[in-house]
Amino acid sequence: MSDEGPTAPQPAEQPAEQPPQQPGQDPGLEPWLREILRCPSCRSELRDAIGPHGGAELVCTNEACALAYRVDDGIPVMLVDEARSTRA
Repeated sequence: MSDEGPTAPQPAEQPAEQPPQQPGQDPGLEPWLREILRCPSCRSELRDAIGPHGGAELVCTNEACALAYRVDDGIPVMLVDEARSTRA
């Protein structure tokens, strides 16, 4: 044991800086998860977008499908029944 007295509390570690977010990309969506997600309806890739109410969405890149899946608190809601159609 040392006679130096109580030790000062160590400063808390600062979180690593996050890279800048792309437009429409939800900050809570992990990049590794974003890369593996596919449209549950047609299995096409998804792109980031902003929905009509300003929330983050993942939109199917297949023009024939073009479903948009909302992201709630960083969790993509990948349910076809709850997806929004983006076709005109």
